[in-house]
Amino acid sequence: MNSERRTFLKKISLLSAAALTTRMTPASFGQESSSTDTPVLGHGSHRYRLNRQWSSLDAARTPVRNCHEMVFDSKGRLLLLTDEVKNNIIIYNPDGTLSESWGTRWPGGHGLTLSNENGEEFLFLTDGGSFADPKNPGKSGQQAGTVSKTTLDGRLVFDIGHPQTIGVYEPGQPYKPTEVAIAPNGDIYVADGYGSDHILHYNHRGEFIRKFGGHDNADERHNLRNSHGVAVDLRDSANPVVICTSRMENAFKIFSLDGQYLDTIELPGAFVCRPVIHGEHLYAGVCWSKENGTGKRNNGTGFVTILDRQNRVVSNLGGNEPVYTDGKLQPIYQTVRFVEHGHDVAVDAEGNVFVCQWNAHQAYPYKLERVS
Repeated sequence: MNSERRTFLKKISLLSAAALTTRMTPASFGQESSSTDTPVLGHGSHRYRLNRQWSSLDAARTPVRNCHEMVFDSKGRLLLLTDEVKNNIIIYNPDGTLSESWGTRWPGGHGLTLSNENGEEFLFLTDGGSFADPKNPGKSGQQAGTVSKTTLDGRLVFDIGHPQTIGVYEPGQPYKPTEVAIAPNGDIYVADGYGSDHILHYNHRGEFIRKFGGHDNADERHNLRNSHGVAVDLRDSANPVVICTSRMENAFKIFSLDGQYLDTIELPGAFVCRPVIHGEHLYAGVCWSKENGTGKRNNGTGFVTILDRQNRVVSNLGGNEPVYTDGKLQPIYQTVRFVEHGHDVAVDAEGNVFVCQWNAHQAYPYKLERVS
């Protein structure tokens, strides 16, 4: 074999190895011992390196199924919601060790939100009914969706039940809530993301005020398609707004606190989950994307996207570099498979990003350590 042919084959081997690395599964990430070979993920001023050994939990003692959502409490502990009823809530110490776990009554545990009421912290747990696949949400015998307010140690404060019981929904109308957001005055916004796609607005006692979104508005901009997540955005303190996911439209939609449509944030190619506001930025897990930004969505093609104060994408962790042409975002999509289906993110005080997943072989959350 001549030297030119050997050089050619060596280059092909290196390219093949690089391709395999970028498509590495989350399970294999968890088995590796070194983080020095992990590529830096993200772009510009938001770049991160994966810490593969952050979670030190024993799966036999503290199991997970789908890791749906996470929040930080005032002590810097990370609280994780899973639909595993041996321990719906898992609370991590900052070093990744177990602080405590509790919860057995939320088999469809999906949404987790923290509220601070005069210095006391509470959780809102959203259970969409015990489902495993949003494409097949209805089976006889499943529990109805509920929203539960609890203390941090799991004591129930109250439940918000089915809107049919107060005449807000028609008999038989689907209700499978996925998320809650809390306004500064304590008002509660419930996203019926796998049901009828309404945002249901309640006061701090769980008393109904109004609904908006849904499917049947004369102005289609008001409609939501898979209203998977919701957040109250206080970045402009004089003009707080509600940001709602419209996942099947690859978009977030912005409403006033009283439910009036204001704007749409287009995210072509990205099937985003809930918006998470941290500082001046909006972070979101992407559950699926489209290969090269076109065609149909593909399983295992998640990543994390970050938007700035003007709601422009500035970094994609595991995705392509964002490009705007004539002010319009070009399709964004997975380029490095470090997660399969990004479902939620949480950001700590140092700016590190934690990401959890749906349908990812019972993987625990990953930590992405900020490098720029």
